[in-house]
Amino acid sequence: MEVNPPKQEHLLALKVMRLTKPTLFTNIPVTCEEKDLPGDLFNQLMRDDPSTVNGAEVLMLGEMLTLPQNFGNIFLGETFSSYISVHNDSNQVVKDILVKADLQTSSQRLNLSASNAAVAELKPDCCIDDVIHHEVKEIGTHILVCAVSYTTQAGEKMYFRKFFKFQVLKPLDVKTKFYNAESDLSSVTDEVFLEAQIQNITTSPMFMEKVSLEPSIMYNVTELNSVSQAGECVSTFRSRAYLQPMDTRQYLYCLKPKKEFAEKAGIIKGVTVIGKLDIVWKTNLGERGRLQTSQLQRMAPGYGDVRLSLEAIPDTVNLEEPFHITCKITNCSSERTMDLVLEMCNTNSIHWCGISGRQLGKLHPSSSLCLALTLISSVQGLQSVSGLRLTDTFLKRTYEYDDIAQVCVVSSAIKVES
Repeated sequence: MEVNPPKQEHLLALKVMRLTKPTLFTNIPVTCEEKDLPGDLFNQLMRDDPSTVNGAEVLMLGEMLTLPQNFGNIFLGETFSSYISVHNDSNQVVKDILVKADLQTSSQRLNLSASNAAVAELKPDCCIDDVIHHEVKEIGTHILVCAVSYTTQAGEKMYFRKFFKFQVLKPLDVKTKFYNAESDLSSVTDEVFLEAQIQNITTSPMFMEKVSLEPSIMYNVTELNSVSQAGECVSTFRSRAYLQPMDTRQYLYCLKPKKEFAEKAGIIKGVTVIGKLDIVWKTNLGERGRLQTSQLQRMAPGYGDVRLSLEAIPDTVNLEEPFHITCKITNCSSERTMDLVLEMCNTNSIHWCGISGRQLGKLHPSSSLCLALTLISSVQGLQSVSGLRLTDTFLKRTYEYDDIAQVCVVSSAIKVES
């Protein structure tokens, strides 16, 4: 929308038009049965209408294209294209014509002109044309500033500007959720699941061309948005690649720390950068938009100074028969050596075999040790492994570990598969 028309007569005229794809022409079919009063009149009119599809006149969509009738909406991630034309309306030859196009956003001013060189002269009824492109990366108010300077035959320097204001809207609503993996081998793992909820908040359907997660240098990512059928990878969304207005779609990703980072217990602590989502879509007649989120961050689970994880445990065990588990104890401190004592407390259903209160020795910072333990269950069913206690003799601090994992306890008459 032009907000300040020129206040004086100029020899040159400036026209600015937004370049967008056309739309399919639509009409409202009007028909009736042959026994009605108009008879076949309405059907014949539709057959004679050049905008209808031959043989399918009752369809609203036609074979013709309609040029944009207004400025339309501009969405974040799309490419804004505009045609700028400067025409010499006078009967004089104009010299030293310079056309400059800037885009003013809330945070910066961008020069969109393809060339900053002045045109030597412009004859009557001739024009200077330019097409500018800009990938929109900010929402809110944008102002296209077009400035024209030139010199008349009398040597007078002239200058005028026009402002075109438009709003950039948000096309998608993206929400993310993080889930820590629940594993039977560890009470707390470094594996993370990311759920991305993407909602189309525009008024037209979108073709979702790509939704991917670009992980940070600390993680490897696996996409969980496809299944294997007959040896082929098939999208969970099947052929429904279109996202209708106000519809929401969920994408799932699994992130696992790279080996060089997972081995260092202190690195995957606190707030860690996961990566960013890269979303590409298409709208009317293939107009493409792209949106990248900022770096996604999540608060990693707190392990404290000592982390206890399970390296091995059977799924099913026999009632009142010993079974073995392997624990891994990690000193998550980056500078303090620990002297640990292991205590094993029995529960109503799980009983530990071995000596409680034994010394494990010194554990240096960011180092680990593996420990084999033996248990017996006296109750059938799904039982929780609990009752381990680690005491740091230096600080006199005790760390309690309950509900480490679950095992299924069956009668000894039932053969347990190994």
